[in-house]
Amino acid sequence: MLIYKIFRTPEWQALQADGSTKGAPIDLSDGFIHFSTAGQAAETAEKHFAGAEGLWLAAVEADRLGNALKWEPSRGGALFPHLYRPLTMDDVAWAWPLPLVDGAHKFPDQME
Repeated sequence: MLIYKIFRTPEWQALQADGSTKGAPIDLSDGFIHFSTAGQAAETAEKHFAGAEGLWLAAVEADRLGNALKWEPSRGGALFPHLYRPLTMDDVAWAWPLPLVDGAHKFPDQME
């Protein structure tokens, strides 16, 4: 199963340059890296990135993350994937720009 992380361009570029990241400021504050499932990603984008341009969507195979990935309740009690270790470029299956189209982010067709 793929899970998804939304990055701002500078965060995505830093991950590519450094090879790993502990996440965005909210991730550092919370002590884990926030991910979404395919069904949660659009709501995450709307809630936390409304109107933001220059975003990237990274897909990660959940099974590759081992015991560092925890499914924990968040919005409305839904279980969200949280990563309790740095994310590496080796973890990323693919990444695509997440353009803003008519006020909403356009997700790639290949999302599961």
